[in-house]
Amino acid sequence: MVRIESLSFAYGNSGFQLRIPEFSLEDGERVAVVGPSGSGKTTLLYLIAGILTPDAGQIDVAGTDVAILSDTARRRFRASQIGFVFQDFALLDYLSARQNILYPYRITPALTLDKAVRDRAERLAAACGIGDKLDRHPNALSQGEQQRVAICRALVTQPKLILSDEATGNLDPDSKARILDLLFEQAAEAGAAVLAVTHDHELLPRFERVLDFAEFRTGAAA
Repeated sequence: MVRIESLSFAYGNSGFQLRIPEFSLEDGERVAVVGPSGSGKTTLLYLIAGILTPDAGQIDVAGTDVAILSDTARRRFRASQIGFVFQDFALLDYLSARQNILYPYRITPALTLDKAVRDRAERLAAACGIGDKLDRHPNALSQGEQQRVAICRALVTQPKLILSDEATGNLDPDSKARILDLLFEQAAEAGAAVLAVTHDHELLPRFERVLDFAEFRTGAAA
């Protein structure tokens, strides 16, 4: 699903530099990413998703070298192939929870918004415990509820790759377990791989492998 070779990335003159000689994520594999704050964990997810582009090296996702795509092509590829749970949720305040969940279908011509998709969004919301809050806007939701909306949005397209940046960070222990179950269940149904940044080491036994950023050379935090 993901192949990285000789990756190098720096944030301008900040002194931060991320170098990953080699990394792979297999189809359907579940991998957790750990490491100190500022070590580049979120940067890695952004590079894989094509939100950032590397200074050198190759990032191949599902057979596509995302780094060589145009900005428009990367956005379309990300919307159709990747489910991304952002740490800051990245919800649009002027849209309802339902509209936020369905947003990838509104911005990507390759995706068709039909009854089956709307029904899937309803089921995901119910499974996340926000089925009765779909008509509310983000400012009327708690942080935990906003996080559940972001998770539903990442899953609704049935992506082949799920990138999760602290998806369970604002949830209580019971909710963490339920959300992780949902992520893994949806990933299994779609045959998707999961790459999840987490600081919660209690969750690590749920993953098949742990990627420790202490293995990679980085500079100052960014």
